[in-house]
Formats: sequence, C-alpha cells, structure tokens
Amino acid sequence: MFETYGYTCVERFLRYVQIDTQSDPQSSSSPSTEKQKTLSKVLVDELVAMGVKDAHIDEYGYVYATIASNTDKKVPVICFCSHVDTAPDCSGTDVKPILHENYDGKDIVLPDDATQVLSVSECKYLLEHVGKSIITASGNTLLGADDKAGVSEIMDLANFLMTHPQVKHGTIKILFTPDEEIGKGTAKLDMTKLAANFGYTLDGGELGTLEDETFSADGAVITVHGVIAHPGYAKDTLVNALKIAGEILAALPKEEFSPETTEKRQGFVHPVRVEGLAEKATIEFIVRDFTRDGLQANASRLERIAEAVLKNYPTARMECKITEQYRNMKEVLEKHPPVVEFAEEAYRRSNLDVRKQSIRGGTDGSRLSFMGLPCPNLFTGMQGIHSKKEWIGVRDMKKAVEVMVNLVQVWEEKS
Repeated sequence: MFETYGYTCVERFLRYVQIDTQSDPQSSSSPSTEKQKTLSKVLVDELVAMGVKDAHIDEYGYVYATIASNTDKKVPVICFCSHVDTAPDCSGTDVKPILHENYDGKDIVLPDDATQVLSVSECKYLLEHVGKSIITASGNTLLGADDKAGVSEIMDLANFLMTHPQVKHGTIKILFTPDEEIGKGTAKLDMTKLAANFGYTLDGGELGTLEDETFSADGAVITVHGVIAHPGYAKDTLVNALKIAGEILAALPKEEFSPETTEKRQGFVHPVRVEGLAEKATIEFIVRDFTRDGLQANASRLERIAEAVLKNYPTARMECKITEQYRNMKEVLEKHPPVVEFAEEAYRRSNLDVRKQSIRGGTDGSRLSFMGLPCPNLFTGMQGIHSKKEWIGVRDMKKAVEVMVNLVQVWEEKS
C-alpha cells in the first residue's frame, strides 16, 4: 500500500514554507499576526478539494476539519494537530527551500550566505540521509519545518485516507493552530467544536522518537522600582532601577541554572526580555523543570537571588510575579496508557524502533492534555529548528505519514 502511494507531503511542504507565518510575541491580537491566516486558508481550500467538507478557519486562525469514520465499530475520536506559525527567533520572510537529492554526506554551504554551513560534525544525523533527499533553506531565513513539516504530513494523511477508503478508521479530527511558538497555541481553541477524545501533535524531531513528557513551565516577571531624582541633584537620593536589574542578571549562576549549562532532566531559569527606565525596570524570565516541585524551587531561587540584590538598596522595592504557562503532559498521559501504547504499536508496524523521549520544552500537546485531550508528540523529522541551518529529511516526512496511517488503524482494530 505505501510502496505504491504517491506521497504529497514533500510537494506541500515546499509550497507551505514559502508562506510567511511568523508569530509576534509582542502582539495582543489573536492570531498575533494576520499573515498566519494566509496558510490556514490554503489548507482549508486543499482539504475541501480532497472532500473534507467541513474544513474551515475561524476568526482566530484555527483550522478545524473532520474525516468521517468508515467503520461500524465505536472508535474514540482521534485528533492530529500541528501549528502553522514559525518562530520569531529567525526571519521567515522569503524562504527559499532547496531540495538536495541524493545527499552525498558532505557539509552543505547554503547559497545565500556562505557563513551558514550545514555541518556533519555538528549534526551527525545528516549521515543517516546519505543517498536520500534533504531540504534546507537558502541561508537567509529559517526553513519553517517547525512546524510546517507536521502540517504537510497531516495534510498527506488526510489525502491518504480520502483516497484509500479501504483503510478502516474512526472519526479523525484535524487541527491546525496559530501562535504555538509564542505560547498561545491553544488560547482561543474551541474544545467543544473540536470534540475529540485523544490527540497527537506532529511537532517532534528525529525518526522514531515519541515524546510523552515535557517540561512544566512558568513565566516570571521581576519589577524593580527605583527612586527617581534629577541627575544633577541626585546624590544620596537616586536609585537607578536599570542598574539594579543589571545586578540581578549578573547575580544569576554562571555554571548552572541556565539553558546553556543544563541538559537532560535539569531545569533552568532564563531571562528573555529586559525593559525600563531609571525609575522602573522589568525582567521577564521563563522557568522550567520536569516536576512541579522543581519548578517551584527554581522560581523561589530566582526570587531569593533578586531579594539579595535589593538588600543593598533599602529605598528601592521589588515585585516578583509568577504565571503558569504549561505543565508536564506525562501527568495526564499516565492516566490514559493506550494513547502512547497505540502509538508505539504504529511505530513498530512502520518498521521503526521506538525511542521515547522527554521534551526540554513544550508543545500544544502540553496544554491540550490538561484541557482534556491527552496528547503525546510524534516525530516529523525537523532538525536545527529556529535557525538558518534548519533542515529535514524526505524519508522522515514520508515515514511520519505512514505512522499516522498505521495509528488510525490500530485505534480501529483495538476498539
């Protein structure tokens, strides 16, 4: 069946990445950028053309679609989800995807910027694609595989199911979200409209990886209130909030407690934005750990570091506000074992060794799990995300489609 199938995911991907869908963390609108809707409208049109009649985009940029059940069995409703936006970290304007066929295993100098070199020494995974095809950008932008790879693969799943009615499955929901990269991927999601029992995000990396655990995450904002005075007459009066903010940043540990010094199951605290004036300054942080206790400990440690600095400035004051962002989806998935077990079976049917991993980050699946939709994360093949060296292997993309086709059949068979 798969040997004779004409996969559409690569052709779709090459088109989709050329549509700028970068989200904006400073925007208060939903979606944060209207240009995300450009791709979403394309996806709706293509789904309708396949015969998915209810495909539509709502006012917030969410795409909802349903592939009807073709079995007499009562099968849980399964959702496949990816996000259309690309990260604000690197330009997504005028992306020029390049298909490198029969990759020879050598370093690739990206043509629009010779300083951008896709190096085998930096990414050993490239060697698994020797003799196969890979896709890169041209050197001036990210590629957008995160997460247009997932989008393309889910669209190919829809194409497969609509053209292979002999493949038995329950009701399948398709969901494409905006603003995942800025932490708002589920902010305006209508769970009643989605009406799914279990889900899978397509937002992972290497072939065969299955992610059933994420960080738990909070945001922290430290606000420093200084004492303002005319600088010409400020002796023994002025207390500069900007300088205090700088001291707080300088007081953070240099050898641990940060993204650049941690790995595996170690959490961290990471400053992401500073702004202000001499009178008032704010520092924004992200706080991460795999456990709730560790998350709370990291936030408390950050506050103690800031308070120690403030002790040197008795007329200044400080506020520290902690905001919940998302929680480790494993807390929910452990209560619904078949969601992960059936995914593992689908991997095996696709002749893949399952490599379960923990994400040092989050996906829409983190929030979806706590919103009532248990939702692990499947691989897409994306590599070097959020950078000009982003790339993806064609083999991995096609295998992701195969896994999803097998997965819907597993759910149908075991129901």
